Amino acid sequence: MAKVTIDGIEIEVPEGTTILQAARLIGPEVAPPAMCYHSKLKTSGGYCRTCLVEVTKGSEKDPRPMPKLVPSCRTTIMDGMEVGNKSSAKVVEARKGVVEFLLLNHPLDCPICDQAGECHLQDLSYENGTAKTRTDFERRTFNKIDIGSKIQLHMTRCILCYRCVKVADQITDKRIHGVLNRGEASEISTYIENVVENDFSGNVIDVCPVGALTDKTFRFKSRVWFTKPMQAHRDCDKCTGKVNLWFKGEEVLRVTGRKDQWGEVEEFICNTCRFDKKKTSDWTVEKPAPINHHSVISANHYEVFVKPTEFKLNVVKPLSIEEKAN
Repeated sequence: MAKVTIDGIEIEVPEGTTILQAARLIGPEVAPPAMCYHSKLKTSGGYCRTCLVEVTKGSEKDPRPMPKLVPSCRTTIMDGMEVGNKSSAKVVEARKGVVEFLLLNHPLDCPICDQAGECHLQDLSYENGTAKTRTDFERRTFNKIDIGSKIQLHMTRCILCYRCVKVADQITDKRIHGVLNRGEASEISTYIENVVENDFSGNVIDVCPVGALTDKTFRFKSRVWFTKPMQAHRDCDKCTGKVNLWFKGEEVLRVTGRKDQWGEVEEFICNTCRFDKKKTSDWTVEKPAPINHHSVISANHYEVFVKPTEFKLNVVKPLSIEEKAN
């Protein structure tokens, strides 16, 4: 076990734990944001640089601070390490720069993007970005393509987090899409359209932190804050069958994997559950899905329902003529 102090809070964790994992154990108040890291995917992290932190003390044996900011998702802790995240002015300033860099080419099309309301980049820019931009050149653009019969890729919005590539490489039978070209011309794509077809290809939609990969069966049907996410399950021979159903009235608009408080998919689901089972009768509905109260999706969304027997109706009896006279 090793002790690490993050923003003045000390925690003891097993050796080999990264700074990001240790910060998440403390809580969201000190956990750095992460756009590319996903705990369920091996070798993820280290691409977006949003989780940079300042190590002000290396360890008890070597108390010298690290000369540069380090990515917390790839840096393991050492006993006695002290880390500055939100308490570090260097980190705050660097994070503003990272957000500005991510938004250099990312289009400001939130009003027409299906990811609006559950976009990690929206949250990141709101919490760590600046009100103005120094961009005065034309942003790069790509044509929309269908990489599968039910998956559309809008590369213009992509921030190259590599999550979808990791999913295709580690979860599906065979990876067909990846990063083509280099530098500014880099893009997630396939050489031939509509070739990404396997039982778990839909998971690339869930892991995408922006609106680059979207569900064609849900596109432009509704805003997420007009829907009600409910946890449900079914007997499935391909996956666990544990999902979130997104209702609008009595209609199931889409099916997604369940996510934790960090926005990471808890269990990957198959395409049969995601695309082919959109009737309430196909599922056993459990309860409302937990939604962070800061999210716009939480509007009019209640997890605790009051039973009629749990409150008493306070009836005011009208006064009689004699009582009014007195």
